[in-house]
Parts: sequence; structure tokens; C-alpha cells
Amino acid sequence: MTLECLRSVFAQTRQPFELIVVDNASSDGSAAAIAAEFPDVRLMAEIENHGFAKANNIAASLARGEYLLLLNPDTVVLEGAIDRLLDFARRVPEAGIWGGRTLHADRSLNPTNCWRRMTLWSVASQVVGLSSLFRRSTLFNPEGYGGWPRDSERGVDIVTGCFLLIRREFWKELGGFDPSYVMYGEEADLCLRAQAKGARPMITPEAQIVHYAGASETVRSDKMVRLLRAKVLLIRRHFPRWQRPAGLMLFRLWPLSRYWATRALGRRMAAQTWGEIWRRRPEWWHGWPETGNGPSSSPR
Repeated sequence: MTLECLRSVFAQTRQPFELIVVDNASSDGSAAAIAAEFPDVRLMAEIENHGFAKANNIAASLARGEYLLLLNPDTVVLEGAIDRLLDFARRVPEAGIWGGRTLHADRSLNPTNCWRRMTLWSVASQVVGLSSLFRRSTLFNPEGYGGWPRDSERGVDIVTGCFLLIRREFWKELGGFDPSYVMYGEEADLCLRAQAKGARPMITPEAQIVHYAGASETVRSDKMVRLLRAKVLLIRRHFPRWQRPAGLMLFRLWPLSRYWATRALGRRMAAQTWGEIWRRRPEWWHGWPETGNGPSSSPR
């Protein structure tokens, strides 16, 4: 899948670029395969898995271009998407962070290219199931932008880290990703800190990629535990101080509410997964631990 991604970058990009790949201590021969097929790629074959945030920071520290493009290995670049995204950035420089449109393998919309920031209301809607029941509602599914099909240029709160463009100098000003977010949440934290400095992230439907979301992490309970840890840290970092206790209390009830809902609906496999996630709550209850060496947040 990584090789397919790299091939698409070279085939679909006309702008001059350098390509840096950080191999997070994979054990399936990926590094050797990349080196054999793409000798001009700068390959960092690491001996330990740094996690998503720190690995991207390593790659960014080596980059020399005016812009940085973060691109997941489980993606395919379509129809000059990188060139189009760069043109978009030059046309609306005030955005500060730019993203495109993501599709599933069958070319149907994958709406995970962007989302709104978490709020006390969005967490409450999630816990009681309103965001699942009314996915197309901007009121009850605010983080997902309701039924917007991502077919227009628009300002957004958060651009997905799988296809994110930013000026290298702005990345350095922000301190890159906070390594406290080992996996998930890092792009939300970055975009929210960028907005505090005046950026207004935007996406364009003209730059499209395929994103095989979750292909690198197939065990759903493990993925959800990491996601929950990230979201707990986001609440601690970015909710107004007076809302944090209520936000954390509500959010921690979400897996339990999902367990009871799927069990009541007779969805046995889903209920088993959510039951396991709830039993593993000591792992995610307090979120990712603070590393102490990441960028400072700007709590309100």
C-alpha cells in the first residue's frame, strides 16, 4: 500500500518536490522495498516506533521546501491532487492550513477529511446517540458538518493529518505536532493552535485522494482506545476551563452508552467490541500523558 502511494505521488505531481518517508520500525520488509523501488526517496528506517506525531516531526525537520505536505501511506493521489492543493494554498494564503477531499476505495465520499472542533454540545450529542441517529443534521452532528458532501471550498476547524498542507515556517512557529498525541488527535491540536494564531484552515474539493482509512490499524478496540486517549487530552487542552470537568465526565460515558445501545439493538459483535473498550477504560480514562516537551497549548 505504501508503494502504491509513492507511485501515485510521482505519477500525479508536476511541482518539484522532495519526498521523505519515515518507516516506524516496520517488520514486513517495507523499508527495503521502498529503498529498492525509490532510491531517490529520503528514507528514515527507524529502529523504534515513534508514533504518528513524532515521526512526522522527524520528517518535517529534514524538509527544505517552502511547504510541507503530510500524506498517509494508506492513500492514493488522484488527478494532480498535490499540484491542485498547492495552487489552492497560493490562492487563499490566509487559511494557513489546507486540505482536500478524501474518497473511499470505491470513490465514494470519505468524510473524514475535516471536522469541527469538539464542544460540550457535540460530546453530549455523541453520548446520547443523536450524532449517530441524525448524521446529516448540523445541529446534532456538528463535528461531522452534518450532510455537507465536501463539494465546495470551505473554512473548517480541523484538516485531517492524512492530507494536510502547511507552510514550513508556520509549522516551525507552531512547533509541529505535539508528541503527547502518540496516535490520533495531533492534527486537531495543531489546527486549533494555528487558529489561535490567526489561521483559518480550508479544504478544496478539487484536490482528491483515496484514503484507505484504518488500513494500518485493523483491531477496532485498539484503535478506539488510542482515539479515546487523544480526545480526552484534547478536552483537557482545548475546552474552556469551566467546561472541562463536564466535558470529561460526558465523554467518558460514551463507550458505555455505545455498549448499551448496540446490545439493545442486538448487534452482538459491536456490543462485544464496545464492552471490551469499556473494560479497558483504565488505559484511556486520563488520555495520553503529557510529554512535557511539546508545544504549549493556549487554554482559555
